[in-house]
Amino acid sequence: MTVIGIIGAGEIGSQIARAAIANGYDVVIANSRGPETLQGLIDELGPAARAATAAGAAANGEFAVVAVPLKVVNDMPAEELAGKIVLDTNNYMAWRDGHFPVIDSGEKTVHELRQAHLPLSKIVKAFNHIQAPRITTAGKPAGAPDRLALSASSDFPEAVELVTRLYDQFGFDTADNSPLTESWRSGPGQPAWVAHEHQTRADLIANLARAQRIILD
Repeated sequence: MTVIGIIGAGEIGSQIARAAIANGYDVVIANSRGPETLQGLIDELGPAARAATAAGAAANGEFAVVAVPLKVVNDMPAEELAGKIVLDTNNYMAWRDGHFPVIDSGEKTVHELRQAHLPLSKIVKAFNHIQAPRITTAGKPAGAPDRLALSASSDFPEAVELVTRLYDQFGFDTADNSPLTESWRSGPGQPAWVAHEHQTRADLIANLARAQRIILD
């Protein structure tokens, strides 16, 4: 049984956990307040889920999901995530996160910074432009003409391959938007973000191409 370590038990993290369990995965999930505060969620998710610290979730997952915002100083368990594919669902929002000059200037994307924080992991941007509840409600069988698509960005092809399989299991097609230097194309305010509720793969590829990078002085 494949185990997914999920760091972040908010809307995105908990919905990924629900979809993963529905597709035969086990999950180990963590939040910032401690495993004992997750009992209600664990009771809902059932025997395929258990709570742990962030380090415990990272150590037990065959791959991991980070569903929390990036901090200036790394707060993720780098040692436990070393050698693993890490799905980063984060979006850079200066009103929430504060301004990161290296992102505002266009020098780096938020996911390149996550990769720098976790240099021994394989970061892939995933699940960032879908409303959390739709992760478990909007999926459709492969081949459906109106099947929605989600993007994935990484410097590691094997990470995109893993996300592509996971998306397919959850009911979504994939648009590869690699490498991480291009990951801004699906960020807040971009066409792919705005049209998140009704993008087929062709629509998403077109919207990614239409993106315009915003540089702040």
